[in-house]
Amino acid sequence: MKSDVVRLFQTLPHDCGYYVDRTAQNLVIDPSAPNLSAIYGLALARGFRRAGGHVYHPHCVGCQACVPCRLAVGEFQPTRSQRRCLKRNADLSTRIAPARFTDEYFDLYSRYLAGRHRDGGMDHPSPDDFGRFLYTDWSPTRFLEIRRDNDLLGVAVTDICAEGLSAVYTFYDPAESSRGLGTFGILAQIEWARLARLPHLYLGYWINRHPKMDYKRLFQPMEVMRHGQWRPFAEHDAPNRPE
Repeated sequence: MKSDVVRLFQTLPHDCGYYVDRTAQNLVIDPSAPNLSAIYGLALARGFRRAGGHVYHPHCVGCQACVPCRLAVGEFQPTRSQRRCLKRNADLSTRIAPARFTDEYFDLYSRYLAGRHRDGGMDHPSPDDFGRFLYTDWSPTRFLEIRRDNDLLGVAVTDICAEGLSAVYTFYDPAESSRGLGTFGILAQIEWARLARLPHLYLGYWINRHPKMDYKRLFQPMEVMRHGQWRPFAEHDAPNRPE
């Protein structure tokens, strides 16, 4: 991505969201760029990620733990565990809906944060927080609803680009955690991408051995970005980072 096409800003150091003893910095595409919606897909293909209205890439001094990753949709075959997840959730249905605020969505989002991220700084969201974090005016976002009959059990927030789908965030009913709704949401997004004939599902950043981020290695064949190039994932090829 050339600097004469779009401006990049570097954030000040801030607390790392993954390691309590580290600081982090990001490169952020100019959020006021008038062509942000047009270049977003290209940014995804270069390892960037969207959060709210910001498109960013980790740029931390001395740490390369966050590795962009994506799934090759056409080559995906579910593992035995993933097939069990599909069978366990065979009573559920999915529907693609506009990204918007509703009381139903917000209630589920609030319960998810209270159950899964208590005391993490996000567990008392406001309606403004909901919209500011999950979607924005320019983003090509849809909500993949996961329902049991009329009951909303989960939402997979998904961006749609020519380069593929991007799995932005998933929230679900914490009382239904035994279903594996996070895994089910990714499997549903893979099927969505397959039916839409999109080549990739972008999964954000993989962090080797991190308890919340290492699960992405379970979806294969995964590709990771190294030195600006996508290449097949190899388990022994973990990034260097400070211990």
